[in-house]
Amino acid sequence: MTSNKPEPDESVGTEQSFVQHLLELRNRLVYAFIGLLICMGALALWPGPATLIDWIAIPIQAHMPPGAKLIAVGVFSPFFIPLKVLMMAAFLMCLPWIMYQAWAFVAPGLYSHEKRFAIPLILFGSFLAYGGIAFVQLLVLDKMFAFIQAFAPPSVAATPDIASYVEAILSLYLAFGLAFQVPIVVILLVRFGMVTVEQLKAFRGYFIVVAFVIAAFVTPPDVISQLSLAIPMCILYEFGMLGAKWFERSSKSPDDGDKSDDSKAAKGDAGGMSRADDKKDGASSSVSNDKDGSNVP
Repeated sequence: MTSNKPEPDESVGTEQSFVQHLLELRNRLVYAFIGLLICMGALALWPGPATLIDWIAIPIQAHMPPGAKLIAVGVFSPFFIPLKVLMMAAFLMCLPWIMYQAWAFVAPGLYSHEKRFAIPLILFGSFLAYGGIAFVQLLVLDKMFAFIQAFAPPSVAATPDIASYVEAILSLYLAFGLAFQVPIVVILLVRFGMVTVEQLKAFRGYFIVVAFVIAAFVTPPDVISQLSLAIPMCILYEFGMLGAKWFERSSKSPDDGDKSDDSKAAKGDAGGMSRADDKKDGASSSVSNDKDGSNVP
């Protein structure tokens, strides 16, 4: 008789595991959003959106006529521009927390010797992002506006729109913040075995071209901002290769050395066994030759 008992569903475990991953992703996104809201509330109380806008307007006001101010052309610009600036500042303030949530989502799939390098990478990545934004605010914008205003005729008064200015500034913040993550990307590529340090060295010339192409697309059409992005990317690429070498040595599993020793010992044992077999074969062949010689009349 054939049993009518239904066979167990093999996909139940996979579906449950997939659902658990989705729930974990949802929780991490919620935690990141809560942290973003807390930072927005804190920045709204102090220093406030108006102070943040005044701070990011310092580079262009230094190259505007005395007494000139940024203008708001759009009807809703006085409301949405401070909100946009507040959200961007809160995101930057909350960046380490957001990166930690991303790491916590992928951490269960990492080995123990890989997890101990996650926090240093998060802190280093946040430091690089802040460094890229500070580089834009303190150096690039001043040189860029000085270069642009040098071409303005005396009859033209520079009174930019606040909306276009903020969008340009935030796009530069994002571009430089991401571009300064080159060492992190290089280290991760080497760590996960996608490339080797030797391959990165061979790719150095191509990366210089890629850096200048990226700078031409994501920066305004002036040579100052393009050079200000491409040159640091090339320098950070070199630092990334140095960091990849260090991580490659430091992040090896403790069992790797034992495995290599075991493999060497196994090779030695195999060599010894092969030599012993050769000796046995030689001895047996000599005995057979002696027997053959004794049978000769």
